[in-house]
Amino acid sequence: MDNEPLLPASHGFRSFRIPQQTHHDEEPEEDGGPQSSSRFTASKKPLHRSKTAPAMAVVRDLKPGPAHDPKPLPGSSSIVRQAFVFLCIYLFIGVAIYSFNRDHFSGLETHPVIDALYFCIVTMCTIGYGDIAPVTWQTKVFACFFVLVGFGFIDILLSGLVNYVLDRQENIILSGIKMGRARGEAFPAGNYIVDLEKGRMRIRLKVGLALGVVVLCIGIGTLVLYFLEDLCWVDSVYLAVMSVTTVGYGDRAFKTPEGRLFAAVWLLFSTLAVARAFLYLAEARIDKRHRRVAKWVLHRDITVQDLLAADINNHGFISKSEYVIYKLKEMGKIGEKDIMQICDQFNKLDSHNSGKITLPDLLENRS
Repeated sequence: MDNEPLLPASHGFRSFRIPQQTHHDEEPEEDGGPQSSSRFTASKKPLHRSKTAPAMAVVRDLKPGPAHDPKPLPGSSSIVRQAFVFLCIYLFIGVAIYSFNRDHFSGLETHPVIDALYFCIVTMCTIGYGDIAPVTWQTKVFACFFVLVGFGFIDILLSGLVNYVLDRQENIILSGIKMGRARGEAFPAGNYIVDLEKGRMRIRLKVGLALGVVVLCIGIGTLVLYFLEDLCWVDSVYLAVMSVTTVGYGDRAFKTPEGRLFAAVWLLFSTLAVARAFLYLAEARIDKRHRRVAKWVLHRDITVQDLLAADINNHGFISKSEYVIYKLKEMGKIGEKDIMQICDQFNKLDSHNSGKITLPDLLENRS
C-alpha cells in the first residue's frame, strides 16, 4: 500500500490513494472451483489530473449569482408617476400664486382658475403671448423663477415622459413584428419599419411619425381656434403654428375660457411633439453621416501609416483585436478616453501584470 500512486492535490483536490489491483488469469483452485474474486493488474501509468482543468470547487464558485451592480435600465413606469406628481405640484403653486395676486397681472380676465392655469402653461412652454403679464416687481420676480423652474422641468421630466411613451410604443411594434415572423406571417413593410439587427425602429420612420404628430397638433389647434376663438382660417393656422413652435408674437392669443382651457392641454403636448420631431430630424442627419463614414472606413484600403498607427504593441504587425480597435476609433464609435478606461479596468483585474486575466485573478478580486 505504500507504493500506491497519489492523485495530485493541486487546484483544490485533496490527495488520495488509488488502490493497486492485479489481474490474474482464472486458475482452478486445488479443489477445482473458480476463484471467489477477480484480481486486476495495476495500471501501467498513474492517474494524473490535467493541469489546465479548473477544480470543480472553483467552477462551483464561479456559477452566476445575483448581480451586485445591476445594469441601469433606461426608462420605467416611475418616470410617468414622477412627471405627473411634479407637474401637479408645479401647476398648483403657479395657480395659487396667480389666484391670490390677480390684480398684479395685466390682461383680459375670463375665469380665475382657467386664467391661472393658462398663464402657467404658457410660461412653462416658453411661448409668451403677452396677453397675461406681471406688472409689479413681486410678480415679475415670481415670473422669473417660475419660468426658469418650468423650463428645466419640461426639459427633464416631461421629455423623459415622452421618451418613455415612445420607447414603449417602439417595443410593442418590434415585439409584434418578431412574433409575426416567428409564426411565419410575412410583413412586407417590416424591414422598412424596423431594424431587427439593432433592435429599434428605423430613424426615418421615427421622423415620419413625429412630423405626422406635429401636423395633427397643428390641425386640431386650427380647428379649435376657428370655431372657439372666431378667427379666420389664415389666422387660425398662423396662431397654431406660432404656438406649437413656441414663437408667440403676441398679436394673436386665446381669449375665451374654453379656448384657454383647451390651450392648457394642447400647448403642453404639441410643444413637446415639435421638440421631439426636430430632435429626430437631427438624429437622422447624424445617423446618415455615421453610416456614410462607416462605409468609407470599411471599404478603403489600409496603408502603411494605418499599420503603424494600429500597431499598439509595436510588434510590426496588426492583430485582429488591434485592427478592430483601430477601425472603431476611425469610425468615431469609441475614443481614446474610452480605450484608456477599459485598459485601466483590465489592469485592475490583472493584478500580476501577466497581460491576461486568469481564473486565480478573478477569485482574488472577488474575495
